[in-house]
Amino acid sequence: MAYNNFTLEMVKRQFELNLGLSPFCQGLPAAIPSETFRAIFEEWFPLAQQARSEKAKSELLVSPVLLEVRKLTHNAVELFSGEEFSVDRDRGLNGFCDFLLSRSSVPYLVEAPVVMVVEAKKGELDVGFGQCIAEMVAAQLFNEAQGKAIPTIYGSVTSGRLWQFLQLEEKQVTIDVNEYQIIPVERILGILKWMVEGQD
Repeated sequence: MAYNNFTLEMVKRQFELNLGLSPFCQGLPAAIPSETFRAIFEEWFPLAQQARSEKAKSELLVSPVLLEVRKLTHNAVELFSGEEFSVDRDRGLNGFCDFLLSRSSVPYLVEAPVVMVVEAKKGELDVGFGQCIAEMVAAQLFNEAQGKAIPTIYGSVTSGRLWQFLQLEEKQVTIDVNEYQIIPVERILGILKWMVEGQD
């Protein structure tokens, strides 16, 4: 058992979670990216549209977006990509996260609090909900074990072109019912920036 084995039904039952739907990201303000990011994004977006693998889309599209969010928040978080994040193997909370944002003091170690996980998927976004929520639960437990619990853990499942957002508060998981297009990118940056800064 590992993160990518969890379905939405399994994660709800195993961790006794309540699930709700709400467009909690809908009215959030946009964030203006740097000119450097705009230039990279305009060049890489057409390439990412043609990419066939999750890895290629992650490298061309998701990574630059997350790095720009880090910049917009004055490096409030460290970005980890493809990091092993094994918290409780007995409960299946082990494996690798596509992306993980934490308030680590050094870029070499994942330290609490972990504030967000992002999973890149090739197909339908809802297929990744179980995996993403399992990683969010792991982040919650990890933060608590380190004595750095925070009220809300955020998650996202993305194809690069489409993004959907989740939040975990205690045992309550809320899934934003909207799928957000990457264009305009200012909206995605604004949502992610709000999630990172909301932990202050």
